[in-house]
Amino acid sequence: MGALRVLRDDGGLHALLVGRAADIAPGLEQLPDGVRGRIEIVPASQVIAMDEAPRTAMRRGRDSSMRVAVNLVKEGRAAACVSAGNTGALTAISHFVLRNVASVERAAIMSAIPSARGHTHMLDLGANTGATALQLCQFARMGSIVARDLYGIEAPRVGLLNIGEEDIKGHEVVQAAHALLASGGVRYVGFVEGDGIFSGEVDVVVTDGFTGNVALKTMEGLARLIVARTRREFQSSMRGALAGWIARPVLRRLADGLDPRQYNGACMVGLRGIVVKSHGRADATAFARAVELAARAARGGLTSHIAQAFGS
Repeated sequence: MGALRVLRDDGGLHALLVGRAADIAPGLEQLPDGVRGRIEIVPASQVIAMDEAPRTAMRRGRDSSMRVAVNLVKEGRAAACVSAGNTGALTAISHFVLRNVASVERAAIMSAIPSARGHTHMLDLGANTGATALQLCQFARMGSIVARDLYGIEAPRVGLLNIGEEDIKGHEVVQAAHALLASGGVRYVGFVEGDGIFSGEVDVVVTDGFTGNVALKTMEGLARLIVARTRREFQSSMRGALAGWIARPVLRRLADGLDPRQYNGACMVGLRGIVVKSHGRADATAFARAVELAARAARGGLTSHIAQAFGS
Protein backbone atom coordinates (compact mmCIF):
# COMPACT_ATOMS: atom_id res chain seq x y z
CA MET A 1 0.00 0.00 0.00
CA GLY A 2 1.35 3.38 -1.04
CA ALA A 3 0.34 5.19 2.15
CA LEU A 4 2.28 2.70 4.27
CA ARG A 5 5.35 3.12 2.07
CA VAL A 6 5.32 6.87 2.74
CA LEU A 7 4.82 6.34 6.46
CA ARG A 8 7.90 4.12 6.58
CA ASP A 9 9.99 6.81 4.85
CA ASP A 10 8.59 9.83 6.69
CA GLY A 11 8.49 9.50 10.47
CA GLY A 12 6.64 12.80 10.85
CA LEU A 13 3.48 11.60 9.11
CA HIS A 14 0.37 10.04 10.66
CA ALA A 15 -2.35 8.36 8.60
CA LEU A 16 -6.09 8.03 9.08
CA LEU A 17 -7.16 5.11 6.90
CA VAL A 18 -10.86 5.44 6.15
CA GLY A 19 -13.03 2.46 5.26
CA ARG A 20 -14.21 -0.89 6.52
CA ALA A 21 -12.00 -1.93 9.42
CA ALA A 22 -12.32 -5.61 8.51
CA ASP A 23 -10.77 -4.86 5.12
CA ILE A 24 -8.00 -2.58 6.39
CA ALA A 25 -6.81 -4.19 9.63
CA PRO A 26 -5.30 -7.41 8.16
CA GLY A 27 -2.91 -5.36 6.02
CA LEU A 28 -1.48 -3.64 9.09
CA GLU A 29 -0.68 -6.68 11.22
CA GLN A 30 2.93 -7.12 10.11
CA LEU A 31 3.92 -3.48 10.34
CA PRO A 32 6.68 -2.36 12.72
CA ASP A 33 5.38 -0.73 15.90
CA GLY A 34 6.87 2.61 14.86
CA VAL A 35 4.68 2.64 11.76
CA ARG A 36 1.57 0.97 13.18
CA GLY A 37 1.50 3.47 16.04
CA ARG A 38 1.04 6.30 13.54
CA ILE A 39 -2.01 4.76 11.89
CA GLU A 40 -5.64 5.06 12.92
CA ILE A 41 -8.54 3.31 11.20
CA VAL A 42 -11.60 5.53 10.80
CA PRO A 43 -14.70 3.44 10.02
CA ALA A 44 -16.91 4.11 7.02
CA SER A 45 -19.66 1.73 5.94
CA GLN A 46 -20.17 2.82 2.32
CA VAL A 47 -18.12 2.93 -0.88
CA ILE A 48 -18.86 5.24 -3.81
CA ALA A 49 -18.66 3.34 -7.10
CA MET A 50 -16.45 4.68 -9.88
CA ASP A 51 -19.48 5.09 -12.19
CA GLU A 52 -21.78 6.63 -9.59
CA ALA A 53 -23.17 10.05 -10.45
CA PRO A 54 -21.89 12.86 -8.22
CA ARG A 55 -25.41 13.87 -7.24
CA THR A 56 -26.23 10.32 -6.17
CA ALA A 57 -22.96 10.06 -4.26
CA MET A 58 -23.76 13.27 -2.42
CA ARG A 59 -27.22 12.10 -1.46
CA ARG A 60 -26.57 8.45 -0.59
CA GLY A 61 -22.92 8.38 0.38
CA ARG A 62 -22.94 10.26 3.66
CA ASP A 63 -21.06 7.45 5.39
CA SER A 64 -18.85 6.66 2.40
CA SER A 65 -15.09 6.51 2.88
CA MET A 66 -14.76 9.52 0.58
CA ARG A 67 -17.23 11.70 2.47
CA VAL A 68 -15.81 10.69 5.87
CA ALA A 69 -12.25 11.47 4.68
CA VAL A 70 -13.19 14.94 3.46
CA ASN A 71 -15.11 15.54 6.70
CA LEU A 72 -11.92 14.78 8.64
CA VAL A 73 -10.20 17.66 6.82
CA LYS A 74 -13.15 19.95 7.57
CA GLU A 75 -13.01 18.99 11.26
CA GLY A 76 -9.27 19.58 11.45
CA ARG A 77 -8.48 15.96 12.33
CA ALA A 78 -6.65 15.52 9.03
CA ALA A 79 -4.36 17.98 7.26
CA ALA A 80 -5.25 16.56 3.85
CA CYS A 81 -7.40 13.96 2.10
CA VAL A 82 -6.07 11.62 -0.60
CA SER A 83 -8.50 9.59 -2.69
CA ALA A 84 -8.25 7.39 -5.78
CA GLY A 85 -12.02 7.24 -6.12
CA ASN A 86 -14.64 8.70 -8.43
CA THR A 87 -13.35 12.12 -9.58
CA GLY A 88 -16.77 13.69 -10.05
CA ALA A 89 -17.96 12.55 -6.64
CA LEU A 90 -14.75 13.69 -4.93
CA THR A 91 -15.01 17.11 -6.58
CA ALA A 92 -18.66 17.53 -5.60
CA ILE A 93 -18.16 16.36 -2.02
CA SER A 94 -15.04 18.47 -1.54
CA HIS A 95 -16.80 21.59 -2.78
CA PHE A 96 -19.85 20.93 -0.63
CA VAL A 97 -17.97 20.14 2.58
CA LEU A 98 -14.92 22.41 2.38
CA ARG A 99 -16.19 25.27 0.21
CA ASN A 100 -14.03 27.55 -1.89
CA VAL A 101 -11.50 30.03 -0.58
CA ALA A 102 -12.76 33.63 -0.41
CA SER A 103 -13.45 34.98 -3.92
CA VAL A 104 -12.34 31.85 -5.77
CA GLU A 105 -15.26 30.92 -8.03
CA ARG A 106 -14.14 27.39 -8.89
CA ALA A 107 -11.52 25.08 -7.45
CA ALA A 108 -9.31 23.40 -10.06
CA ILE A 109 -7.41 20.12 -10.28
CA MET A 110 -3.68 20.68 -10.78
CA SER A 111 -0.83 18.25 -11.41
CA ALA A 112 2.74 18.11 -12.65
CA ILE A 113 3.47 17.03 -16.24
CA PRO A 114 6.94 15.87 -17.41
CA SER A 115 8.66 18.40 -19.65
CA ALA A 116 12.02 19.07 -21.29
CA ARG A 117 13.23 20.91 -18.18
CA GLY A 118 11.74 18.87 -15.37
CA HIS A 119 8.01 19.34 -15.21
CA THR A 120 5.19 21.76 -16.00
CA HIS A 121 2.18 22.40 -13.75
CA MET A 122 -1.19 22.21 -15.46
CA LEU A 123 -4.73 23.10 -14.40
CA ASP A 124 -7.65 22.51 -14.64
CA LEU A 125 -7.49 18.76 -15.26
CA GLY A 126 -11.12 17.86 -14.80
CA ALA A 127 -12.87 19.65 -11.95
CA ASN A 128 -14.78 21.99 -14.31
CA THR A 129 -15.82 21.08 -17.83
CA GLY A 130 -15.97 24.76 -18.70
CA ALA A 131 -14.50 27.98 -17.31
CA THR A 132 -15.08 31.70 -17.69
CA ALA A 133 -12.30 34.15 -18.44
CA LEU A 134 -12.23 35.24 -14.80
CA GLN A 135 -12.00 31.63 -13.63
CA LEU A 136 -9.10 30.94 -15.98
CA CYS A 137 -7.32 33.95 -14.51
CA GLN A 138 -7.96 32.63 -11.00
CA PHE A 139 -6.55 29.26 -12.06
CA ALA A 140 -3.43 31.09 -13.25
CA ARG A 141 -2.99 32.86 -9.91
CA MET A 142 -3.48 29.66 -7.91
CA GLY A 143 -1.17 27.71 -10.21
CA SER A 144 1.52 30.34 -9.73
CA ILE A 145 1.21 30.05 -5.95
CA VAL A 146 1.60 26.27 -6.07
CA ALA A 147 4.60 26.44 -8.41
CA ARG A 148 6.22 29.11 -6.24
CA ASP A 149 5.49 27.86 -2.73
CA LEU A 150 5.57 24.08 -3.17
CA TYR A 151 8.15 23.74 -5.94
CA GLY A 152 10.41 26.75 -5.37
CA ILE A 153 9.93 28.49 -8.73
CA GLU A 154 10.54 32.12 -7.85
CA ALA A 155 8.55 33.76 -10.65
CA PRO A 156 6.53 31.07 -12.46
CA ARG A 157 5.89 31.66 -16.15
CA VAL A 158 2.21 31.18 -17.00
CA GLY A 159 0.83 30.20 -20.39
CA LEU A 160 -2.78 29.92 -21.56
CA LEU A 161 -3.47 26.80 -23.65
CA ASN A 162 -4.77 27.68 -27.11
CA ILE A 163 -4.89 26.44 -30.69
CA GLY A 164 -2.14 28.87 -31.67
CA GLU A 165 0.34 31.34 -30.21
CA GLU A 166 -0.89 34.32 -32.21
CA ASP A 167 -3.01 36.91 -30.38
CA ILE A 168 -5.89 36.52 -32.84
CA LYS A 169 -6.30 32.77 -32.21
CA GLY A 170 -8.86 31.16 -29.91
CA HIS A 171 -12.52 31.52 -28.94
CA GLU A 172 -14.06 34.42 -27.01
CA VAL A 173 -13.40 33.04 -23.51
CA VAL A 174 -9.72 32.41 -24.22
CA GLN A 175 -9.37 35.85 -25.81
CA ALA A 176 -10.96 37.53 -22.78
CA ALA A 177 -8.76 35.57 -20.37
CA HIS A 178 -5.71 36.50 -22.46
CA ALA A 179 -6.50 40.20 -22.06
CA LEU A 180 -7.07 39.88 -18.30
CA LEU A 181 -3.86 37.93 -17.74
CA ALA A 182 -1.84 40.40 -19.80
CA SER A 183 -2.96 43.21 -17.48
CA GLY A 184 -0.90 41.80 -14.59
CA GLY A 185 -1.09 39.67 -11.46
CA VAL A 186 1.06 36.80 -12.74
CA ARG A 187 4.09 36.43 -15.00
CA TYR A 188 2.05 35.79 -18.11
CA VAL A 189 3.94 34.78 -21.26
CA GLY A 190 0.94 34.42 -23.57
CA PHE A 191 -0.70 31.59 -25.48
CA VAL A 192 0.90 28.15 -25.68
CA GLU A 193 -0.05 25.29 -27.98
CA GLY A 194 -0.26 21.66 -26.93
CA ASP A 195 3.43 21.00 -27.61
CA GLY A 196 4.31 23.93 -25.34
CA ILE A 197 3.20 21.89 -22.34
CA PHE A 198 6.40 19.85 -22.72
CA SER A 199 8.82 22.50 -23.96
CA GLY A 200 9.95 23.72 -20.55
CA GLU A 201 9.35 27.32 -21.64
CA VAL A 202 6.42 27.76 -19.24
CA ASP A 203 5.97 26.63 -15.64
CA VAL A 204 2.17 26.73 -15.43
CA VAL A 205 -0.31 25.91 -18.21
CA VAL A 206 -3.91 27.05 -17.75
CA THR A 207 -7.00 25.64 -19.45
CA ASP A 208 -10.54 24.48 -18.68
CA GLY A 209 -11.16 21.06 -17.14
CA PHE A 210 -12.57 19.43 -20.28
CA THR A 211 -9.56 20.30 -22.42
CA GLY A 212 -7.11 19.65 -19.59
CA ASN A 213 -8.47 16.21 -18.81
CA VAL A 214 -8.44 15.15 -22.47
CA ALA A 215 -4.85 16.39 -22.76
CA LEU A 216 -3.79 14.57 -19.59
CA LYS A 217 -5.29 11.23 -20.64
CA THR A 218 -3.71 11.62 -24.10
CA MET A 219 -0.30 12.17 -22.49
CA GLU A 220 -0.68 9.12 -20.26
CA GLY A 221 -1.74 6.94 -23.18
CA LEU A 222 1.14 8.16 -25.34
CA ALA A 223 3.67 7.49 -22.58
CA ARG A 224 2.43 3.92 -22.22
CA LEU A 225 2.49 3.47 -26.01
CA ILE A 226 6.10 4.67 -26.26
CA VAL A 227 7.24 2.32 -23.51
CA ALA A 228 5.31 -0.64 -24.94
CA ARG A 229 6.47 -0.09 -28.54
CA THR A 230 10.09 0.37 -27.45
CA ARG A 231 9.99 -2.85 -25.43
CA ARG A 232 8.42 -4.74 -28.34
CA GLU A 233 11.02 -3.53 -30.81
CA PHE A 234 13.91 -4.59 -28.59
CA GLN A 235 12.32 -8.00 -28.07
CA SER A 236 11.65 -8.61 -31.77
CA SER A 237 15.08 -10.12 -32.58
CA MET A 238 18.35 -11.27 -31.07
CA ARG A 239 20.06 -8.16 -32.39
CA GLY A 240 17.35 -6.00 -30.86
CA ALA A 241 17.62 -7.83 -27.56
CA LEU A 242 21.40 -7.24 -27.49
CA ALA A 243 20.93 -3.54 -28.28
CA GLY A 244 18.29 -3.36 -25.56
CA TRP A 245 20.63 -4.93 -23.02
CA ILE A 246 23.37 -2.41 -23.85
CA ALA A 247 20.94 0.51 -23.71
CA ARG A 248 19.09 -0.75 -20.63
CA PRO A 249 20.35 1.92 -18.15
CA VAL A 250 19.35 4.72 -20.53
CA LEU A 251 16.01 3.12 -21.33
CA ARG A 252 15.26 2.65 -17.65
CA ARG A 253 15.91 6.34 -16.97
CA LEU A 254 13.74 7.29 -19.95
CA ALA A 255 10.90 5.03 -18.79
CA ASP A 256 11.12 6.39 -15.26
CA GLY A 257 11.00 9.95 -16.53
CA LEU A 258 7.88 9.28 -18.60
CA ASP A 259 6.20 6.98 -16.09
CA PRO A 260 2.81 8.52 -15.18
CA ARG A 261 3.09 6.94 -11.74
CA GLN A 262 5.91 9.33 -10.86
CA TYR A 263 3.58 12.29 -11.45
CA ASN A 264 0.49 10.83 -9.84
CA GLY A 265 -1.50 13.06 -7.54
CA ALA A 266 -3.48 16.14 -8.52
CA CYS A 267 -4.22 18.81 -5.95
CA MET A 268 -7.65 20.49 -5.84
CA VAL A 269 -6.52 24.09 -5.45
CA GLY A 270 -8.91 26.78 -4.25
CA LEU A 271 -10.66 24.83 -1.48
CA ARG A 272 -10.59 25.58 2.25
CA GLY A 273 -8.67 22.38 2.79
CA ILE A 274 -6.28 20.10 0.94
CA VAL A 275 -7.68 17.33 -1.26
CA VAL A 276 -5.47 15.29 -3.59
CA LYS A 277 -6.91 13.11 -6.34
CA SER A 278 -4.96 9.97 -7.19
CA HIS A 279 -5.45 8.07 -10.44
CA GLY A 280 -8.07 5.35 -10.06
CA ARG A 281 -5.66 2.72 -11.40
CA ALA A 282 -2.77 3.82 -9.19
CA ASP A 283 -0.50 1.12 -7.80
CA ALA A 284 1.45 1.48 -4.54
CA THR A 285 4.21 3.53 -6.19
CA ALA A 286 1.76 5.95 -7.77
CA PHE A 287 -0.41 6.30 -4.67
CA ALA A 288 2.67 7.04 -2.59
CA ARG A 289 3.37 10.02 -4.85
CA ALA A 290 -0.14 11.34 -4.20
CA VAL A 291 0.35 11.02 -0.44
CA GLU A 292 3.70 12.79 -0.68
CA LEU A 293 2.06 15.63 -2.60
CA ALA A 294 -0.63 15.97 0.06
CA ALA A 295 2.02 16.12 2.79
CA ARG A 296 4.00 18.74 0.86
CA ALA A 297 0.88 20.87 0.35
CA ALA A 298 -0.05 20.65 4.03
CA ARG A 299 3.43 21.44 5.28
CA GLY A 300 3.81 24.24 2.76
CA GLY A 301 0.66 25.99 3.94
CA LEU A 302 -0.94 25.90 0.50
CA THR A 303 -4.49 26.66 1.66
CA SER A 304 -3.48 29.68 3.72
CA HIS A 305 -1.28 31.06 0.93
CA ILE A 306 -4.13 30.93 -1.58
CA ALA A 307 -6.53 32.41 0.99
CA GLN A 308 -4.15 35.31 1.58
CA ALA A 309 -3.77 35.93 -2.14
CA PHE A 310 -7.54 36.05 -2.62
CA GLY A 311 -8.24 38.19 0.42
CA SER A 312 -9.69 35.65 2.86
